[in-house]
Amino acid sequence: MKRIIAALGGALVPLSLAPFNIWPIGILCMAILAWALDDSSPKEGFFRGWLFGSGSFLTGVSWIFVAMYVYGDTSAPLSALMTAAFCIGIGLIAGLFGYSYSCWLRDGRSGRLLGFAAGWVLFEWLRGWFMTGFPWLYLGYGHLHSPLAGWAPVLGIYGLTFWVALSGAALAAIVLAPRGQRGRSALPLLGCVALLGLGASLQRVEWTQPEDKPALRIGAIQSNITQDKKWAYSQYWATLELYDLSSEALWDDVDIVVWPEAAIPALYRNAEPFFDYVRERATENNTALITGVPTKFDDDMYNSLMVIAGGEGIYHKQRLVPFGEYVPLASYIRGLIGFFDLPMSSFSRGGPNQAPLTAAGWNFAPSICYEIVYPDLIARSTADADVLLTVSNDAWFGNSIGPAQHMQMAQMRALENGRELLRVTSTGITAIVDHRGNMVKRIPSFTKDNLIGELHGRAGHTPFSRWGSTPVIIACALLAAIAIRRRR
Repeated sequence: MKRIIAALGGALVPLSLAPFNIWPIGILCMAILAWALDDSSPKEGFFRGWLFGSGSFLTGVSWIFVAMYVYGDTSAPLSALMTAAFCIGIGLIAGLFGYSYSCWLRDGRSGRLLGFAAGWVLFEWLRGWFMTGFPWLYLGYGHLHSPLAGWAPVLGIYGLTFWVALSGAALAAIVLAPRGQRGRSALPLLGCVALLGLGASLQRVEWTQPEDKPALRIGAIQSNITQDKKWAYSQYWATLELYDLSSEALWDDVDIVVWPEAAIPALYRNAEPFFDYVRERATENNTALITGVPTKFDDDMYNSLMVIAGGEGIYHKQRLVPFGEYVPLASYIRGLIGFFDLPMSSFSRGGPNQAPLTAAGWNFAPSICYEIVYPDLIARSTADADVLLTVSNDAWFGNSIGPAQHMQMAQMRALENGRELLRVTSTGITAIVDHRGNMVKRIPSFTKDNLIGELHGRAGHTPFSRWGSTPVIIACALLAAIAIRRRR
């Protein structure tokens, strides 16, 4: 029975995140997991944790099926099978947490509370980088707009997730306590409530300061080109015309125009005559232009973000999506199914510590698509940046919960680093986000439109942008080590 309840608890996790945003459910889910693991053997703890993790991914990243079936040339049964295999596989990390907690961390109140929360964060952190990482569905994202959000610029997403896990464990401790001791057992939960209140106070702190220069007027183009048409040769010239005409409506009105990820479905060098033409139009109007575009240097092809006019710089994507942008064991599995032979699925990885893009006199911290979900990658790029810029092609998600989840994570990066953010996508969500993570202007999804608005540069650092996730991870490792020592 506890296995079933653990799986159902995991399946509820996405309700705490975008687009539902019922953040107390995240605490309830962690309470269910803590309750399920309280009396488990290490082996049983593994299975209960595995079921919890698998349940959360089966409901939370169901958009993988959309990408494979609708746009990946894969049959519905095979798409469902591969999606389930991925979710069950990634759920193993939660299973390892369940095993570790039941075997080493669970010892008295400190282990059941601090050991539980610390262990959960450490295994979430492991999921964020192991085999390129899959840092999706972190419970802290549900607190983008809760009082806890005040902690985000200090501790980052892992700090928020720690609080959710600790609150869930504290709630479970009340349920598990003998009837006469429940009042005393409520003290840890009251401490979590106090931290929530302190987070509300921290929201009044301005960690970064406005720069002393005029606002930058931007124009972002949302083309609404669906994935099934994006790489079709029959649509190539229509795509060029779309971006040409959409930009013509902006040249006289903005300081910079931004196109989304891989806006033009061709290598830069193959479409260079077109880029020369739009560079000339932008220069004539004293307007900068940045676009996502595939590039090739020698034998390496990159998913890039390039300044075409009004500045300089090119950024190559560092974190590639497995099977979407590169195929592991490609020599063995290419050709087996259409999904392994998608257009532009042979990218090389860009190098670390790339310089910001400079356009219209501003420095942009660039990221492409999936990269915005990596908190420390974005924190490292903000040092010399006025604003954050991310481009994406969320057409892969279709009409699923994926785009809302992706947008919420981008908003969290703005809040963590105290910088405004411009996000430009093909089908949505294209938006301007302020330094507190609030969307101030957006284009409705699945519409062709231009977003015109202003960005405001900010200087200085938040504690998170300066130190990243390292302090939280070290603290969790120490708490876990203390719990293990006490158990022995």
